[in-house]
Amino acid sequence: MSSDNGGIPRPSGKVNPIDTDYTVGQDNVVVSVGPFGLDIHNRVFAVSGLAIVIFVFATLIFREQVEPLFVHMRGWLTSHLDWFFLLSGNIFVLVCLGLVVSPLGRVRIGGTDAVPDYSYAGWLAMLFAAGMGIGLVFFGVSEPMSHFGSALSGPVLENGVRTDWAPLGGAAGDSEAARRLGMAATIYHWALHPWAIYALLALGLAIFSFNKGLPLTMRSVFYPLFGERVWGWTGHIIDILAVVATVFGLATSLGYGASQAATGLNFLFGVPLTDTTQVVLIIVITAFALISVVAGLDSGVKRLSEINMGLAALLLLFIVIAGPTIAILTGFFDNILAYITTLPELSMPFAREDVNYSQGWTAFYWAWWISWSPFVGMFIARVSRGRTVREFIVCVLLIPSTVCVFWMTAFGGTAISQYVNDGYQAVIGADLPVKLFAMLDAMPLASITSVVGIILVVVFFITSSDSGSLVIDTIAAGGKVDAPTPQRIFWCTFEGLVAISLMLGGGLAAAQAMAVTTGFPFTIVLLVAAVSLIKGLMSEPRKAK
Repeated sequence: MSSDNGGIPRPSGKVNPIDTDYTVGQDNVVVSVGPFGLDIHNRVFAVSGLAIVIFVFATLIFREQVEPLFVHMRGWLTSHLDWFFLLSGNIFVLVCLGLVVSPLGRVRIGGTDAVPDYSYAGWLAMLFAAGMGIGLVFFGVSEPMSHFGSALSGPVLENGVRTDWAPLGGAAGDSEAARRLGMAATIYHWALHPWAIYALLALGLAIFSFNKGLPLTMRSVFYPLFGERVWGWTGHIIDILAVVATVFGLATSLGYGASQAATGLNFLFGVPLTDTTQVVLIIVITAFALISVVAGLDSGVKRLSEINMGLAALLLLFIVIAGPTIAILTGFFDNILAYITTLPELSMPFAREDVNYSQGWTAFYWAWWISWSPFVGMFIARVSRGRTVREFIVCVLLIPSTVCVFWMTAFGGTAISQYVNDGYQAVIGADLPVKLFAMLDAMPLASITSVVGIILVVVFFITSSDSGSLVIDTIAAGGKVDAPTPQRIFWCTFEGLVAISLMLGGGLAAAQAMAVTTGFPFTIVLLVAAVSLIKGLMSEPRKAK
C-alpha cells in the first residue's frame, strides 16, 4: 500500500491489509482535453449518471403526471415497510453501542500509530455541518411544535374510527405532558438513530480504506463477504446505488433548504413565494457551492463548516438568552429523560397505532438518513483518520446527538413556551417552513435573527452540496480521492438540476418520495455492511490499553 493509492494515505503502525490484485482506478477511463481532465469509473459513472439524466428529463417533461406518482410511492413505502425501517434503525444503534464496549473499540483508524488529521473542533464542525445542517434549521421549531400540537389534541375520530395522529396516542388537554411527549418524539428523530446510521457506514469505509488498503468507495466495505467479486458487477451495483441514493438524499435536503429560504425571504421582504423563486435560489446557491468545490476540502468545505457552526452557535446562544432561559436549561435534562423513558415505545417496529407518526415521520426520516448515509459516511470517513473505533463512535454518536437535543430544546421549547405561556398563536398555526420565522418574529431583533436564519440555511445548503459532490465524485471515480476537479463540478451541477426537477415535478413531496425510494434498497445494503464491518474489525490489530 502506498501513499499514491488514489490519494489514500499510507497506514501508520500495524494493520492487517487485504491482499488483492485490484488497484485503485484500474477500471477507470482517463481523458485529457487541454487543462481539463476526467478520471471516471466507466460503469459506475455511466450507469448512475445516465439514470439521473433520464430521471431529470422525464420529470421536467411529464411534470403533471409525476407528482401523483411521487406521492403514491412515498405513501406505499412508508405504510407497508415502516416496520422494516424502524427495525433496521434499532439494529444500527445496537451494533454501534456494542462496538463501543467491545475490545474492537481499541482498533485505530489508519493503523496503531496513526494520529488525527484534524483537531476536535475542525473534525466535529465538518461532520456536524454535513450530517444535519439544513434539517436542524428547518425542523428546529416546526417538528417540536407539530408533535406538541398533535399530542395536545390527542386522538381524533375519522368516520367514527379512532386515528392516533399524535405520537404514542398523545396527551389530550395536558400541555406539560404534550410538551414532554412532543420533545421526546422530536429527539428520537435527531439523536442516536440517525447518527448510528452515519457512524456505522463511515467506520466501515474508514477501516477498509485506511487500514485494509482498499479504495475509498462503498464496495470495499463488502470485501469480507464477497471477496474479489466486489470488483465486478456486485460492487458496481453497490456503488451505483450509493451514488443514486446520495443524489436524491441531497436533493431532498436542498429542497427543504430552498423552501425555507424562499419562505424566509417572503416573510421578511415580500419576495414572491413561487417555484421561480426556489429555482433561482437553487441556482445561486449551487453556484456558490461550485466555488467551494473548486477550493477543495480544507479551503472550501472545512472553512465554510466552521463559519456556519459559528453562526449557528450565535443564533442558538441568542435563543437561550432572549428566550425562556431557565426553562431551556432545565428542559434539556427533562427532555433527555423523556426521550430515554419513551424510547422503547417510540422505536417499537410493530403493532403501532400512531401511524401518522411512525409512518409519516419516522419511516420517512430513517429512509432519508439512510439515503444520506453514503454521502455523510464517506465524508466523515475521509476526515476521521487517526481516531480509535471507540473514540470515533462516541464522538460521532453521542456528541452530535447531545447538540441536537439542546438545539431542539432551545428552539422547540421557546416556541412551545410562546404558545402555552404567551398565547402566541402564529407559531403553532404557521406552515412548517414558516414556523422558525414566526417564532423569531415574537422575539427581540427579529429582523436580524431572521436574516441570520436564512444565511444559515443557505450556507448549510452550500456545505451539503459541495461536500456531497466530493463524496459522489470519489465513488464515481472508483475510490480516488484526488480525481480531477471538473468531475466534482459535474456532480455539484447535477445535484442542483435534480433538486430543481423535483421541486418542479411535485415540490417537497417529490423529493421526499425519491429519498424513501432510494433509501429502501440501501437499507438492505447497510444491514449487510454491518456484518462485513464486524468481520473486518475482528482481523485488525488493537492498540494496547
